[in-house]
Formats: sequence, structure tokens, C-alpha cells
Amino acid sequence: MAQLEELYNMYFKDVYHFIYSIANDKNIAEDITAETFLKALKSIQSFKGKSDIKTWLFQIAKNSYYSYLRKNKTAVSYDSMPEEKSGIDIGEKLISDEEAMEVQEIIHNLPEPYKEVVSLRIFGELTFKQIGSLFGKNDNWACVTFYRAKEKIKKIMEAKDESNM
Repeated sequence: MAQLEELYNMYFKDVYHFIYSIANDKNIAEDITAETFLKALKSIQSFKGKSDIKTWLFQIAKNSYYSYLRKNKTAVSYDSMPEEKSGIDIGEKLISDEEAMEVQEIIHNLPEPYKEVVSLRIFGELTFKQIGSLFGKNDNWACVTFYRAKEKIKKIMEAKDESNM
């Protein structure tokens, strides 16, 4: 029991921020995070250690969120996006709070799996190997998906910058 409390203390914020980044709703994020740790408690003996414990918790959280969406009949689209080149650096945009909120809004509006991959990488700080594992894919798929999402974000931000001129 002490181990689970330690896991909870170590990963609560990560799981919460991950779910909040894809749900964009504090109540849903709180509920799914709580559900994630309850499910982890019930199935901790089934954790075989084939992946990082954080990856395992994120997988539980992801599945819980998708179950929530199915129960509430919310559609999730897995459309692909074209690659685009641009000159905006996302890291620079995160400097101010206003720009950070703008980037967060853009990320929230990305189609799946881009939104989730970006959230796992930025907010969950998972490696591409861990992200690929969550999706049943390889690390190259996660890297390419993250790159395409970044390019989409850059394109949207460029368009907003041009419209503000």
C-alpha cells in the first residue's frame, strides 16, 4: 500500500496534466485521474514491468479517458495531417503566459492521435519509445506523429501571426 501511495505522490500531477491536456476539463481530468489510480490499485499485481510504471499509468489513464468518451458518445477522429514547413519555434512561444495559453488551445484542438502524442511528450514527458508503446506502435511512429503535430501547430500559429499584422 505504501508503494501505491508513493506512486500516487510521484505521478498524480503527470497523469492529471496529461488527461487535462486532452480533455480540457478540470472535472473530467480529476475524475479520470482518480479512476486511473483506483484501477492501478486493483491491478498492480498484473504489472509485469515490461514498461515504465509511468507509461503503464498513462495507458490506464488513456484507456479510462476513451471509455469515458464512449460512455458519453463523444467521437474521436484519427485523421492524418499533411506535413508543412514553417519558421516559428514552439519553444519561443511558450515564454509568455498568453502565448502558452494560445499553444495549449491549439494543442487541444488538434485531431487525434496528434493531440495525445503532443500531450504525452510535452506534459507527460514520455520518450518516443514509451509513447509508441502506449499506441501499440514503434518509437519511429511516435516521433513522426509528434513532428507532424508540431508542424501543424506552427502552421496555425503562423496564420494567427499573419492575421494580427
